[in-house]
Amino acid sequence: MRNAATVLGILGGCLALIVGFFSFGYTEAVDRWGEHLPEVLRQVDNVGFIRTMAVVAPLLGIAGGAMARYRALWGGVLMLASTAGVYWAFGFSVFTVFPMAFCALGGILAIAAGRPDEPKSHF
Repeated sequence: MRNAATVLGILGGCLALIVGFFSFGYTEAVDRWGEHLPEVLRQVDNVGFIRTMAVVAPLLGIAGGAMARYRALWGGVLMLASTAGVYWAFGFSVFTVFPMAFCALGGILAIAAGRPDEPKSHF
């Protein structure tokens, strides 16, 4: 379960990173060219929050996935926080459903993992 949580957290974080790149880029494009195309480009309500979550939420998912193998509880909490951050900042859409689903499932699997895996000798 820890390996699955690791893979899901890193994949979900990378997908959230793509969403974050486009969200950050959109807010920057509206700042630069929004006055020339006001009917096409509209700025979001809270630019600072969107830009912050575009960086923080993917980092939480990737860090949680990386920690899930050895510190499953911490990694699971970080992945669930990443899921909440993506939902809070970007909402639920076709672009955010997979990052949120991967990070949420990875977080649940990491928290559900009991004690650490014990290496077994096969000799």
